[in-house]
Amino acid sequence: MRQHLEPGPDHPITVEPKETPVRVELAGALVLETRSYMELHEATYAPVAYLPREQVDMSALERSDQTTWCPYKGEAAYYHIRTADGGLIENAVWTYETPFPAVAAIKDALAVYPNKVDAIKIGG
Repeated sequence: MRQHLEPGPDHPITVEPKETPVRVELAGALVLETRSYMELHEATYAPVAYLPREQVDMSALERSDQTTWCPYKGEAAYYHIRTADGGLIENAVWTYETPFPAVAAIKDALAVYPNKVDAIKIGG
């Protein structure tokens, strides 16, 4: 049975909406862009930008079979990024399609591994 844990003092999680644009670039091309995002802070991890799926052009993304489990957020699904030259950056994007209630704000939003793209630019 998969463990389900609630955020708390020992493992805090907060989600803050930001009205700031985000651009994700790979191989000199813009692959994802939004006009706002949600910033998730979890325990001692670096903050993560979650991009609202309804603002994203999904054409560069290809669904992966990979899933992972987070006891605080639930099951994550993954996407590959297809590059302009036909390459594939595997499992570069993750999303929680049915997150636990404590992090419901990130439902369907997309997060990108910074080490799998050239840049995640937040703001102007």
